[in-house]
Order: sequence, then structure tokens, then C-alpha cells
Amino acid sequence: MKSKIISGLAALFLVACTSQYAGDKTSLKIDYESYKLDNGLEVILHEDKSDPIVAVAIVYHVGSNREVKGRTGFAHLFEHILFQESQHIGQDQFFKKISNAGGTLNGFTTKDATVYFEVIPKNALEMALWMESDRMGFLLSTVTQDAFMNQQEVVQNEKRQRVDNNPYGHTSYVIGKCLYPEEHPYNWQVIGELVDLKNADLQDVKDFYTKWYGPNNATMVIAGDYDKKQVKEWVEKYFGEIKSSDPVTDREPMNVTLESSKRVYHEDNFAKSPELNMVFPTVEQYSKDAYALALLSDLLADGKKAPLYKVLVEEKKLAPSVSAFQSSNELAGSFRIRIRAFPDKNLSEVEVAIFAALKKFEDEGFTEMDLSRIKAKLETGFYNRISSIFFKAYQLASYNEYANSPGFISQDLQSSLNVTSEDILRVYNTYIKDKPFVLTSFVPKGKTELIAENSERFPVVEEAIVKMKKEEKKAATEAMEIVKIPTSFDRTIEPEKGTSPELTIPTIWQEELDNGLKVLGIVHNELPLVQFSLTIKGGMLMDQMDKIGVANLMTDIMMEGTKNKTPVELEEAIDGLGSSIRMLTTKTSIVIQANMLASKFEETFALVEEILLEPRWDEKEFARVKDETIETINRRKANPSTIASEVFSKLVYGKDHILANSTLGTVEIVEQITIDDQKSYYENCFSPSVAHIAIAGNISKSKAMKAFKSLAEKWMAKEVEFTHYENLPKQDKATIYFVDVPNAKQSQIRIGYLALAQTDPDYYAATVMNYKLGGSFSGFLNLILREEKGYTYGARSGFSGNVYPGPFTASSSVRSNATFESMEIFIEELNKYREVISEEDLQFTKNALILSNSRRFETLGALRGMLNNIATYNKPVDYIKDEETVIRNMTMESHNKLAQKYIDPSKMIFLVVGDAETQLEALKELGLGDPILLDTAGNPVGEYRISLILNE
Repeated sequence: MKSKIISGLAALFLVACTSQYAGDKTSLKIDYESYKLDNGLEVILHEDKSDPIVAVAIVYHVGSNREVKGRTGFAHLFEHILFQESQHIGQDQFFKKISNAGGTLNGFTTKDATVYFEVIPKNALEMALWMESDRMGFLLSTVTQDAFMNQQEVVQNEKRQRVDNNPYGHTSYVIGKCLYPEEHPYNWQVIGELVDLKNADLQDVKDFYTKWYGPNNATMVIAGDYDKKQVKEWVEKYFGEIKSSDPVTDREPMNVTLESSKRVYHEDNFAKSPELNMVFPTVEQYSKDAYALALLSDLLADGKKAPLYKVLVEEKKLAPSVSAFQSSNELAGSFRIRIRAFPDKNLSEVEVAIFAALKKFEDEGFTEMDLSRIKAKLETGFYNRISSIFFKAYQLASYNEYANSPGFISQDLQSSLNVTSEDILRVYNTYIKDKPFVLTSFVPKGKTELIAENSERFPVVEEAIVKMKKEEKKAATEAMEIVKIPTSFDRTIEPEKGTSPELTIPTIWQEELDNGLKVLGIVHNELPLVQFSLTIKGGMLMDQMDKIGVANLMTDIMMEGTKNKTPVELEEAIDGLGSSIRMLTTKTSIVIQANMLASKFEETFALVEEILLEPRWDEKEFARVKDETIETINRRKANPSTIASEVFSKLVYGKDHILANSTLGTVEIVEQITIDDQKSYYENCFSPSVAHIAIAGNISKSKAMKAFKSLAEKWMAKEVEFTHYENLPKQDKATIYFVDVPNAKQSQIRIGYLALAQTDPDYYAATVMNYKLGGSFSGFLNLILREEKGYTYGARSGFSGNVYPGPFTASSSVRSNATFESMEIFIEELNKYREVISEEDLQFTKNALILSNSRRFETLGALRGMLNNIATYNKPVDYIKDEETVIRNMTMESHNKLAQKYIDPSKMIFLVVGDAETQLEALKELGLGDPILLDTAGNPVGEYRISLILNE
């Protein structure tokens, strides 16, 4: 699926905010109460009774910036350790208990903070507080050597997945090393240096936790639907007795300067195109200049009028797109220009073009309207970040920790709106113009002729994949005494949950226009917002087999102007409303999505109507989007995860089925597609008779239909002929395939076969059946491969049908030298799951799926998704109640029958994408036959190549 976004993020305004135009003085205000416990924990309460849910967010003022050289990665490590167990909550029970209550939880680490959160039905709030307090005050007694080493493995797998096995994965590492001095805490990455974790002993880790994870170094926000008096009693009960850590002080800003520019390069194992980064040191977060620099980055790179876009994309044709952004953190900031060029472009040319664009900015400047447009997009993005109950809670906690008050939320937005043109020019001259910078050239392996001139090789250390040996750790560490932490009451007793909130399905209205266009809507008055989408059945399914990619290009070219608006004019018209319009292509549909203030609905819909009915067919833009698409296809060829997914799709559907293909098409096909192909697709496939609109928000049915009725007059129905692909392949025996990605640090695993369409009566029941296998963090696959073995960062399984049958897929990205063991575990667990599930596991599944419905209708996007399901799959308006019935009626016997029917490893496809030289030979011992070697496009390589690899 590919999308084209033409404006900012969806605008999601709080009721308390009345500002609708950039530059106004915002009246944004969120009511809250804050107080501090005797132990220093700061508590913020925000009531929001719009949904029967509550978010708990805790921000610990500790990130990688609290570490020291030689002892890095500890903050990120503890993010993982705190999910394992605590003194009164058993191994792997955090995720299980929250899921069992119908909630969700997670955490993340940044340079400056570690954050944990839960979003739960309101009846489970006491349980969430009990659990959070236990890992805040009663963790250390469970941090054993085994626990420490297990999470070391998980962290290493995360690094391999996000850094070592990804194109440009080492970029941030190189920039950090060049921009900041060795002792500066931003010199290293949040994930840390793996050698530091390997060399650390258990006492090092415990000392770090004792120093930084006390209640006096944290803020907790509780936001949502609750009784305030009761919540205060719970907070005091569970958190009040936790002892403070030693006093800690916030660090002062540590901004840096460069005496001269630094120019380095790296040969990337996975990149297909060269990338140049130009990075300038700037200032810390919340400073006046940081706000101006953020707007400057958008003026330079965002939109078709931006000088970087004009020079590098339009004039020089060096890259398909450009980006620039200001990153401000607690201690320092940086301004970064990033260009991923076309494959054959020399980065010296790119550098020269960047300076030409900066000169263009100096000479031509920008208008007040340009600045207002940027502010409008920034403002809607700001509201989007605080739209959900969790993000609102997180922002309040973050402002309290890093800006000294949760009320800073209003000042933060206002500081952006206050930026003047003079501020923009001042920060440009202060931090960018003629200033030293870090320049990084990342080029494909063996393509050093593309690096920017005068660059030096940067010594990126590639990790050697070795299994950790426990006996290598110090014996003294193994023998550390585990001392229980005292408590004033019995914390082993899990709090009872109250009555679960009842499922309330929003009222849905439906209409059909005279031309056959169906409209479904939900009135949702909590926010002054509207979202709607227009979905046209077909998508890639309407492509000819030798022209796959036409549908995908439709959603690019149709956003490039209309008959009466140039591409720039259309972009500015949308931005001027503070709205967002985008188009995307899926394998089965073309979709136009729009987000706006309710007061801007009519004008936004008028633009959508113009885009839909009056395409411009701009030849110049069409050539550009073709080039951009070709570059995207080439880059995807370098990503092992994408290779695995696309090759697996070809194996599942067979080469002759259209669904085996990516919506993007191939380079060879896209090069041949013409504007006439686009016009033909439009004439043959765009019809209201195969379309529907889903709308949700602060708008009445009558007002919505008044606007939509113009489509009945302007958009004439036509007969659309669909090609029916009936010859779906059947997998009758287990077969193993291998795609070679030399030097891969991880192996991508895909296991499965063609299963069910969403319209199949068994589809939802099969989804329920899969939940405990791999449908959640607490699924067997993830608990064994990640939590028990430490082979992966995550493992999942599931069904993914649409109007056509889709595959059942079990997948993971595992440590390279654990490929064979991981495949054995997959096979064993898939076979075991065909046996009888335990009553406890079945009840867990039922609770997790039924009770989570209280979180199902929080956002307009979720409501719109429900409407699209109804329209696309012809479901009843109360289909969610039907799904609940399926869950409630599932028995151990019916669960087992579904598992026996739809999970059969003896007939599955087993695909591994990884390093053949080290992993291929061992896979012969799995009992699945000799692996069939494929290239990255899924084509057989041949027996001779397998022998060559195994004997090299």
C-alpha cells in the first residue's frame, strides 16, 4: 500500500481550543490537578469522561543522557527489564494481566526520558496502579543474572532489526559521533554500545536503577474516566510507601559548536541509493530559537515552493524528495537536511545543490502567507499529538518533567505561533549560513565514487553475531544475594476489578445517492472535527497483469493539481484550510481521505470533489512521480523485511495471480506506463456504483448529505467490469525456500499458506483462535522466541484476508545464528497449537478481545474504519456484537477444530531471508527437504547456485 500526503497531519482539536488560524493567540487549555507525594512523586490528574477508559503514563527523567561513556544503553535496557517481572508480579505477567483486562501497555526510551503507559477500561485502573507501583518500588529483587542476560539478547535483536539489518541504519550513530564530543551524552545512541552492556555486571545495572528510577525523579499522569477521590486513595496506597532515591538534579543544556566541518562516509550493506546528511549544531528544546528553527526547516523543504524541493527535485532532478528538520532535546539540538538521491547521483552534486537552494532562500525569501501555511500545519499536527487519551497523558507528564509544569502545553503551542519572519531569518543566519556542519555520505557497498568529495571513511563497527555464554560472567555476580523489599501490606493480592463497561455501538446512519454511491456516517460531537474517506473498489485488482502499477500511480498523479489548479495552487488551497487530503492505493481499492475542522467541511469537500472529478493529468508531474516510484521500488529491494513479505506473497498466490504482486509494480513495468494508461484506468474503473463514503465527526447527517448530493449530479455511474481471479493455488506439502542476503545480521522468517477471505464465515473465529498463538505480545510464539530464548525482538502470527482469501502467516526477525533453532520452535509450536488449548488460555483470549472493545471507538479514525468494514464486507451495523458472540461461544472443542483446520505445518510454506553462507546448510536438517534458493524477486536461482554457496 502506498499513500500520497499533500498536507499536514489530521487536525484533532480539543474542545477547549478555539483558535482556528495560525497566528491567533491560542486558548488551548487542559484542566488538571497536580500534587506531590511525600516521596517526591509528582501526580497529575486529568478527567475526560468521553470514553470509559483511563490512561496511566509515567515519565522517568532518565534517558541515555544520564549515562556515561563506557556504561551506555542502561536506560534502554531497563525499559525492557521493567516489563519482565517485579517482586509481587510474576514473569511475563505485565502484558498478560493488562491484556486480560482489555487494555494495552508499552514503553519507550529517548535520549532524555523513559516512559511507561497503560490504556485500560476504567474498571481496571486500580490494577494498573498496583502494577506500576510494583515495578517502581519493588523491581530490584527480581533483577537476576538470567533476567539481565535475557534482555541483553532482546536489546541486541532490536538493534539488529532497526540498525544493522536496515538501509542507512547506522546514520544516526555516525552523526552522533561526529557532532558531539566523546563525553557528551548525545555522542552515543539510545540503544547504547552493545559492548558496554556485554561488559557490565549486575551491580552496575542495579546501581543505575537505584540512582534514577525513584519516585522523586518521575511524573505520573492519570487521565480519563475515573472517580478522583478514589484515585487519590489508590495513589497514596500503592505509591506512598515507595522510598525516594537520592536527590537528583536536572542537567543544564550542553549545546555544542563545531570549529570546522566534518565530512565522513560509510559503505552501506543494504542501501541501493546514496544518502547525504548535512547537520548543523543548534539549541535545546523550548528555547525561542528552537521554535524558529523548526519553522525554518519546513520553509526550506516542505511543499513544492520550498527551495530545497525546487532545486534538488524539480531543477536538478537529483532526488525524488527532500527533507529537513530541527531536533531539539533536553541538552542540545541539531538541524538536519537529508537527501536520499537517485542511485547514480554523486553526492558532491547534491551538496552543491543544497547550497544553491540555501542561496535561493536568501535571495528570494518567503512570504507571510508561506509562514502562515507552515504554522497552520504545525498547529494541526500539535493537536493531533494530544488527541488520544494516552498522548494527552504523556504530553502532560513530559511538560511537567522538562518544562516544569503540565500547563506549559499552552505556552508550547503559542511559542510556535509567535515566531516571526525576523526570527526565521535570524536563526538562519545564526545557525546555518556559512556555519560548520557534519556531512555524511552513505553509499551502496562498492560505490565509493558517489561520496561527497573530501570525505573520510568513518569506522562503523559491524557486530559479530555470537551466542552469549553465561559462564563468561563473573562468578561474584552470579552469587549476588537477592533481598526482598519490605512493604506495609500484602501486595501479592491483585486488586479486584469492578464491572466492565458495557459495549455501546455508536448510531450509524446510511444513505444511497441516485448514482449508486453509498454513504455511511456517525455523528461524534466530542471534537470540532470531521474525517471522511471515499473508497473506490478495485485498486490493483483492476490493473492488467502486464501493467501492474497503474492504479498506484493514480493516487500520485491525481493529487498533482486539477483542471483549474496547478499542483502548487492545490497544495496551498488545502493548506490554507488547515485540512489534510491524501490518496492511497491498496490491492483492492483506491481511497481518498480527508481530515478537517468541522467549520471547513464544505470547502474541503469541494476540493476533494475537484480532485476526483477534474484531474489535471500533468505530464511533468507524472514523469516525476514515475521516477519517485521507481526509486521506491529499488530501495525496497534492499530491505530484508520487505523482500521476505513480497517473496512470501509470490509463493502464497503463485506468480500468475495478481495478488502475488506489490501495488508499486516493477521498475520495468512502471517505466512503460503512460499518462494514457492513467486516463484509461480512470475512465474504466472510477464509478460511484462501486464506491462508498464513510464520514465521522462533528457533523449532522443532513449537512453531510447536502454536500455529498452534488456528486449525484456530477459523477455519473458506469458499468465497471472486474476480472475474477479464481485459480488460487493450493499448498499440499511443506516446502522450504531461502533468499540470500549476504552478511545479514538477522534472518527474516515467514511461515504459512493461503487461508481465508474476510467474508468467510470462519474468518473472525479463526482470528480469535490465533490470538494466544501469535496475536499478541503474550502469544506463545513471542513469549518463547523473545522472552524465553532471546532470539528476536518480536514474533507474531495472524490471518490477513480481504475480499479474496489471504494467507495465514507466522513471522519473526531472528538473530542470524539462531535461525535453525527458531525454525524448530515455530514448527513445534504450530503443531502443539493444534492440540487442545487450556481453559485458562481460552479465557485469556476471550477477556482480551471482549474487554478491549471499550477502547474501540475513541478516535474518528477508528469510527471511520468500522464504517468501511461495514461497507466493504457487507457487514451488519452491529457486527461488533456478532464478533463478541463468536468469542463468547468459543469452546475448547471449537477452538481445537479451527486450529486443526487452519493451522497445518505439514502443508505450509517456510521462507527464510538471510545469510546463506552461514545459515542455509543447517536448514536441511529440519525435515522439510532441501531449501529451494530464490532471488530477491522470488525467482528460482538453481541447484548450481545452492552448491556454490554451501561450498564457498
